[in-house]
Amino acid sequence: MELTQTSQSSAQAQAAAASASDKSVINSDFDTFLKMLTAQVRNQDPLNPMDSADFATQLATFSGVEQQVKSNDLLKSLGLQMGVMGMAQLASWIGLEARAAAPAYFDGDPISISPNPAAGADRAILVVRDKNGDEVQRQEFVPSVDEIQWAGVAVDGTPFSNGAYSFEIESYSGEELLATTNAEVYSEIIEAKSLNGSTVLVLEGGVEIQATHVSALRGAS
Repeated sequence: MELTQTSQSSAQAQAAAASASDKSVINSDFDTFLKMLTAQVRNQDPLNPMDSADFATQLATFSGVEQQVKSNDLLKSLGLQMGVMGMAQLASWIGLEARAAAPAYFDGDPISISPNPAAGADRAILVVRDKNGDEVQRQEFVPSVDEIQWAGVAVDGTPFSNGAYSFEIESYSGEELLATTNAEVYSEIIEAKSLNGSTVLVLEGGVEIQATHVSALRGAS
């Protein structure tokens, strides 16, 4: 079990690098601005010179852009620091079971499924698909049940092979299909990592989900 965490110093280094790059652009643009302004003054009509108010307006406009870039630098820095704090808090999640609408890894032990069929359904069917998306099993269950334990065993008693399986719920009213939804399953969290600015949880069997997709947590069974 592992928590891949970006260090505070690393976050600060990234923010500093981004800030230095933006400042370089600002300095370069400001130099260009001054050259253009100087050329404008040299080539203006001496009988109809530019109003000093226009110079002040141009300077104020550039200053506003410069301040906006600095504000963006600050927001980037705060975002990186918040990401580090979030990763540290997720350390307590390692070893827990997360519930999410995602595939689950079957290794011979039953998989806990939270079905949540559609409102008004009087019957429901659990549809099991393998990693290729092919349907491998259908099981009818009572819609009022809170949790299903999928044993991973065929009708003839043969166990399914180890691997990732996804689960769908078909909700019916009589013979009418009301809805087909992805079922939420419980899987153990073995790692948390930062990827492209978001926090990703690695579940048992290597299944990856966004941390924001977790709807419940519980102790490992």
